[in-house]
Amino acid sequence: MISKPATGKYPFVKCVPAEGFRGQQVFDIGLCVSCGLCSRDCPAKAIEMVEVNGKKRPLFYLDRCIFCYQCAESCPRNAIKATDIFELATTDKSSLVVKPTTTQKNSGA
Repeated sequence: MISKPATGKYPFVKCVPAEGFRGQQVFDIGLCVSCGLCSRDCPAKAIEMVEVNGKKRPLFYLDRCIFCYQCAESCPRNAIKATDIFELATTDKSSLVVKPTTTQKNSGA
């Protein structure tokens, strides 16, 4: 009658998302050509093009994102990539706004 528990010991034991899981996006500003296709094609309107050093770059609103990855499919230069990052819970909604930066590959979106 004793069986294995139905739940894991998260967050003490990290779980591994299933193959094909669509988590937070990663944006590489170095590959972006400022075409705006990601923003245009986003069904949730979770991407806004903002000016960074004279070029339009995507700003991601993860609180609106439905993680369909249409943005990644639309990107001609593969500047938006899939990850398995799933821990997005927060009490500060502003932390779910991922701004493009010119200094590094942005792992926040």
